[in-house]
Amino acid sequence: MSLLNKRLESLEERDLRSLIENQVLEGKTIEYKLVLPSSSDEDKREFLADVSSFANASGGHLIYGIKEESGVPVGIPGLRNIDPDAEILRLENMMRDAIEPRIPGVSLRAIPLEASGVGIIIRIPRSWALPHVVKFKAHWRFYSRTSAGKYPLDVHELQAAFALSDATAERIRNFRIERLSKIVAGETPIVMPETAKLALHIVPFVAFDPAVRFDVSALFDDVIRLGPIHSSSWNRRHNFDGLLAYEVPREGDFAFTYLQIFRNGMIEAVEADMLRPRNGRHIIPGVAYEEELLTALSRFVDIQKKIGVEPPLFIMLSLIGVSGYTIATHPSDPIPYRTQLIDRDTLIIPEVLLDSFEFEPGEVMRPLFDSIWNAAGWPGSTNYNAAGKWVLRR
Repeated sequence: MSLLNKRLESLEERDLRSLIENQVLEGKTIEYKLVLPSSSDEDKREFLADVSSFANASGGHLIYGIKEESGVPVGIPGLRNIDPDAEILRLENMMRDAIEPRIPGVSLRAIPLEASGVGIIIRIPRSWALPHVVKFKAHWRFYSRTSAGKYPLDVHELQAAFALSDATAERIRNFRIERLSKIVAGETPIVMPETAKLALHIVPFVAFDPAVRFDVSALFDDVIRLGPIHSSSWNRRHNFDGLLAYEVPREGDFAFTYLQIFRNGMIEAVEADMLRPRNGRHIIPGVAYEEELLTALSRFVDIQKKIGVEPPLFIMLSLIGVSGYTIATHPSDPIPYRTQLIDRDTLIIPEVLLDSFEFEPGEVMRPLFDSIWNAAGWPGSTNYNAAGKWVLRR
């Protein structure tokens, strides 16, 4: 596996040395720098232009501490006499303050070198929110990259970049609608009962790049991660789309939950047990389903991280067949709000964006949970405390 495909936190000095051994040329997705940008305005503009050009093109890596000659890496003298954590913070602040909109998913890592010093690598993903502009003092410019390096975008290229960003987001939303239509029609990868369902989709921004494929078969023996939503036992098998995990069928041939991992890094998890009518009552369990989804989100994102998916990720939650449902409140919930019947069959909740693997599930999912409680007549989920933290209540 090349440096460009490995998880950033697993990179070591030998990965940097492999760039020299293999004579990996600078180009559209990689650039070498001997020293970090100084505090001069010229150096700061150069750094910001480099970073934004990667995000506006195909993504890539900016590596500090490597010497190059005519674009070919020839040595790793490293960065000496610096505080790596302080320098990473400085670079992060520069990107945050002078690139708009903020680039989701940028990650930095200092790699210790055996001789002395460190190398610093910045991984910049291809952005879903492009184009990004450098706004530094009087400097205001858009950049992109080719194999020859960065260059400023002209008006026509800018128009194309805006259109591409909108088109990608639209493709992701259309994928969701298409999958929900199949679920409603019963065209699921394993037969499910005709009851209300919840569907969670996690879609990487790069999922529709024709060149993107991940080795999902490597997950086959990772039983802990592969559990679907709300399941204590499950089977798994390869299928046309990638890898499928599903609850051991019960009550005939029906499976009440499954997890589909697509080869392009997308995840679809569907659950049909928690919303089943019980004793003639059509109720969303206000605490239990949120707890299950929070646990599942962490596990599913960990799956994507393991196979090499990079943020940003679109998180999309939908409820199917819930017209006439109410939401079960906790005995400690306030009384002023009366739970209403949900007035539509399908709740397609607006997506949220996950731009880093460092996240708090309760914080990410709160807008989605709030929307479901809104549909049942409440101002938001009652499972969050005054500090905005999700709290489990039995």
